[in-house]
Amino acid sequence: MRYTHPVLVRWSDIDSYDHVNNVRYFDYLQEARIAFLSEATGSTDFFGDYPCVLVSQTVDYLRPILLRHPPYDVDVWIESVGTTSYTIGSRIVDRSGASDDVYARAVSVIVAVDRETQAKRPLGDTERTALLQHVESA
Repeated sequence: MRYTHPVLVRWSDIDSYDHVNNVRYFDYLQEARIAFLSEATGSTDFFGDYPCVLVSQTVDYLRPILLRHPPYDVDVWIESVGTTSYTIGSRIVDRSGASDDVYARAVSVIVAVDRETQAKRPLGDTERTALLQHVESA
């Protein structure tokens, strides 16, 4: 089950080449990832209810994102669920034209942690069930 989150490019995201700076892609992906996880688990305090940390993220930059309105879309889904971690797939897409132009693809690995010790912990049953409902292959 894929989740879509709109992101609007801000003037401050633009670099000297007149496109979105590569570091800002991570901000867009994070914003969409947090919105997705909150909705998927039904939590209004996702990190309080299900503490976790991002341990790895790779981004393939496919084309430059430009300053414009309307927003771009970030699609997010769960690729796999393990014992203490899960992998999230995402992509930044422009749906304003006749076809879906993909601007970036990303893979993020999230590890569940204990709030007090920050040591990894097994995923809880509720957390695991919510994540498994959103597993999709790219």
